[in-house]
Amino acid sequence: MSVLVVGLSHKSAPVDLLEQVSLDTDAAVKLSHQALDVPAISESAVISTCNRVEVYVEADRFHGSVEDLAQLLADRSGTDRDAILPHVYVHYDEAAVAHLFRVAAGLDSMILGESQILGQVRDALHRGQAESTVGTSLNALFQQALRIGKRGHAETDIDQLAPSIVTAALDAANGAIDAPGARFLIAGAGTMSLLAVRTLIERGIEPARIWVANRTYQRAFELVAGFGVSAVRWESLDVELAAADVLITSTGATGVVFDADRIGRATAGDRPLTVIDLALPRDVAPEVRDLAHVSVIDLEVLAARAAADSVAADVIQVREIVESEVGTFLAARQQAKVTPTVVALRSMATEVVSSETARLESRLSGLDGATLDEVRRAMRRVAEKLIHQPTVRVKELVEGPENLTYADALAHLFRLDPAAVSAVTDPGGDAS
Repeated sequence: MSVLVVGLSHKSAPVDLLEQVSLDTDAAVKLSHQALDVPAISESAVISTCNRVEVYVEADRFHGSVEDLAQLLADRSGTDRDAILPHVYVHYDEAAVAHLFRVAAGLDSMILGESQILGQVRDALHRGQAESTVGTSLNALFQQALRIGKRGHAETDIDQLAPSIVTAALDAANGAIDAPGARFLIAGAGTMSLLAVRTLIERGIEPARIWVANRTYQRAFELVAGFGVSAVRWESLDVELAAADVLITSTGATGVVFDADRIGRATAGDRPLTVIDLALPRDVAPEVRDLAHVSVIDLEVLAARAAADSVAADVIQVREIVESEVGTFLAARQQAKVTPTVVALRSMATEVVSSETARLESRLSGLDGATLDEVRRAMRRVAEKLIHQPTVRVKELVEGPENLTYADALAHLFRLDPAAVSAVTDPGGDAS
């Protein structure tokens, strides 16, 4: 059994396709169960974020599993599998382990080092545990990935590159954000909107200049209670939009919320407006970019900015952490595979010693207790010495050459003298 990951991300697929395959929590759970319907797959977990959808599975074969998982993603997007395949990436076994560790460490994020991905990896693990789609293998893998992500943030300042997509978006719109008296309208009241409100206030924006609109007014009002911002009803969205200088939107809607006509009416008279679209699927129509005096910052813009970033020393250090941890994890996994064999070997040796000791005691009943104890100890020492080398070296053997013969394996396990082996193999070789 080996780990396999099949997915799409901002690095492999256009935003339009990511919008089609994006998953809410219920859809992610459904996909993880559908993956288990594939005969070769025994465990599954799904990571779903605004810029990636990845299915991690424990599978006993590569071919077939990849095709079936790609088909599940194609079914989700409503497109033909052949259309989605060019954008799908696949990692198997060691490469799959390394990929998840990079993801958790923020090295594969749109914004290098962003810390939100840790929570999203944790959510994927918790969903899998709750739904019983995650077993021993993926649980160990994801737990280690979370530890690596935490270690990267603890030992470096990688998260200072941009702690979240929200921070990066606000940095990209820096002039509009810091303009005196700027008014902010936030559409939506989910996680991204919560982060936007919190980040704006941390940047020194007065809560009185922030309005939150949501289809469910109560959700918007909860932000009022937590931060002192203003809540407006969804029906008043256009009125507030006409008075806003910055629109930040992440509604979770399945279609466009702000088309060119709507934004055009709000900016009548060429009133400048900065639009930050953090939604996937996107809330803002592409045509809005063509409007005069309207600046649009969305996931595509942020991806382009991230691609242009130089590699910082912290990123290099985190990469080194990931590479080291991949080796450690794989070695531990290999050693775990032989543990049952080692235990069985020791149990067999113990049983043999007990059986032979009992036989000797019945045949040598005239021996005194001290002598019998010495015989028992001697037999245990012989057994321990015989199995010591195999139990130590079997863990080295699992990482040895794949074409190792049985004879080579025995010689390695028992640390046999090569000269002695040769003498037995060719007893006449030393004749003169």
